[in-house]
Amino acid sequence: MADKLKAEGNAAFAAKDFDKAISLFTQAIEVDPSNHVLYSNRSACYASLKDFAGALQDATKCTELKPDWAKGFTRKGAALHGEGDLIAALEAYEEALKLDPNNAQAKSGAKLVNEAISREAAADGQPDMGLGQIFQDPSFLQKLASNPKTAPYLGDPQFMEKLNRIRTNPSAIQSEISDPRVMQVIGVLLGIQMEMPNFSGAGGSASGGDGDVEMPDARNSAPPPRAATPPPPEPQEDEEEKAKKDAKEAADKEKALGTENYKKRNFDAAIEHYSKAWELHKDITYLNNLAAAKFEAGDYDGCIKECEKAIEEGREMRADFKLIAKAFGRIGTAYQKQGDLTKAIEYYNRSLTEHRTPDVLGKLRAAEKAKIDFERESYIDPEKADQAREEGNACFKAADWVGAVKAYTEMIKRAPEDPRGYSNRAAALIKLLSFPEAIKDCDEALKRDKKFMRAHIRKAQVYYAMKEYNKCLDACNQATEADTEGKHTREIEEQTRKCMETMYSTREGETEEQTMERIQKDPEIVSIISDPVMQSILQQAKSNPQALNDHMKSPMIRQKIQKLMAAGIIRVG
Repeated sequence: MADKLKAEGNAAFAAKDFDKAISLFTQAIEVDPSNHVLYSNRSACYASLKDFAGALQDATKCTELKPDWAKGFTRKGAALHGEGDLIAALEAYEEALKLDPNNAQAKSGAKLVNEAISREAAADGQPDMGLGQIFQDPSFLQKLASNPKTAPYLGDPQFMEKLNRIRTNPSAIQSEISDPRVMQVIGVLLGIQMEMPNFSGAGGSASGGDGDVEMPDARNSAPPPRAATPPPPEPQEDEEEKAKKDAKEAADKEKALGTENYKKRNFDAAIEHYSKAWELHKDITYLNNLAAAKFEAGDYDGCIKECEKAIEEGREMRADFKLIAKAFGRIGTAYQKQGDLTKAIEYYNRSLTEHRTPDVLGKLRAAEKAKIDFERESYIDPEKADQAREEGNACFKAADWVGAVKAYTEMIKRAPEDPRGYSNRAAALIKLLSFPEAIKDCDEALKRDKKFMRAHIRKAQVYYAMKEYNKCLDACNQATEADTEGKHTREIEEQTRKCMETMYSTREGETEEQTMERIQKDPEIVSIISDPVMQSILQQAKSNPQALNDHMKSPMIRQKIQKLMAAGIIRVG
């Protein structure tokens, strides 16, 4: 349901119907409040409507749910930019770039914010000595942290507040230039080495000088040649991170070997490689692959065990819900292979709760159908069906029609291919005046035996009781065709005669004009008299009435002639 609402919300967003998109994403969040993407999408809608407060609230929620997702921070940066908080916006974009250094949206957003900061500084009309741009460097904090001289400054809240003021208003450099730490920061950002004299006193003046430090020309921010040095070295990769990276690479190699053997159906080898991959690096993809290999090897219990481990570990790691769903789905498939359809259905449903896919949905539908079929087939018992039929007959004789229906229903469940159960239940339903249900049961009986005469005759009787006289005649004709041995001819003819007499009586005393008016309202009669073959037969009958009897030897023609006679078009004198 949440995926459907999200898709509709995306479509509304693409059509620029932002209010509708917000409504749809809100409904989806109510269904799945832990889905970070939904908050991200709704944040984009609010931003499009210039509701930056709403956009910021959703973007913040997105980053809380998924702190390692760069896009959430780009949403936050855009919202903060819209609210005018340029420094906070820049920090959000920098966080996005830490997570994804190649993120185009974060790069573009940071550039726009830096330009806005520069424009604000220029609008103040105060010179920034040409150094404003260096404080807008996206890697500003990284450069300071990687330099041993400036790294300690990051732990001083008051000094960091001072740097933030300069970043917000570059012209503030003038008032802060006397602080030697600021000059040290400028040197690091410019890539030059500044040897600072010893300072003393609260005023920060240098011994042996006035405390001024030579600055580069404000018209050219490049440092003087004598101070130029190579850029600071890149920070050394953390040993722990390097070990993790190496382990991941080794694990991926084992996974590749496992997949290669899996494709060749060397499942034992595949299991060994996938197991090593998991030992080297904890990624539940390896466990899912391991479970797949065990499944193909016929170790269904082992498959279930690995999938359960993948789900447990995945929850702790906050793994992608699609991987969790895959593990649940594979457990369902393993249980289905073991013949436990109840468990299979349970785990297919749990998989769909995590992530809805056509594949698992198809497996669920197949398992549900298989369970119904299995339960129905397991219930079949001819001996118990006979007992139920005898019980139904006893109830019918005692005029207990409800009890008869119940007993015949049990007979049908015990012997679903026996037409007697349906026909007998139809008889009881007729007594209860449940005519449509009785017709259905007669049809079910005839599906199982086209020559089951009791069902044919009973069907004609039901239509007669329903005053569906044309259908009654049809049922009588079908009964005649089925009665190849002629054992029920008298009974069928009696029902036909009864039906015809009733039809005649309903139009007794009718004038020809009234007859024509009634006929025109009966589409079946109109269809018969419009048939060129029937028109030819009727023309012959005018000059030779005996010809009509000859044509009635055909069951189909006899049926139509009977209906015309009952309708009053053919009058027998």
